[in-house]
Amino acid sequence: MQNKILGLLGLSMKAGKVKAGEFSVEKSIKAHKAKLVLVASDASENTKKKFRQSCFYYHIPIFSFGTKEELGRGIGKEMRSSLCIEDEGFAKRMIEILDGGNADVRR
Repeated sequence: MQNKILGLLGLSMKAGKVKAGEFSVEKSIKAHKAKLVLVASDASENTKKKFRQSCFYYHIPIFSFGTKEELGRGIGKEMRSSLCIEDEGFAKRMIEILDGGNADVRR
């Protein structure tokens, strides 16, 4: 499951459909561009809470996935505590995979 998600993250990044980092993700959510938000399991509780509330308000699926290091590596960057996918197709496929893997989801 994890390798599939990381592979899709890489493809999404190459397609220019990933925003990474708290500021960029928050901006994407508020602009209604984010289709899926991923927050690292080792992100601070404050960060997790902020994104849970924001995603709940804007009706965006949110998952806790991997570590900061894994999220960063998945997009070819340094550590990232949060990412969002701005493509409906990539987001839908990742949600299918994450839902099947008993991921932490809030919609």
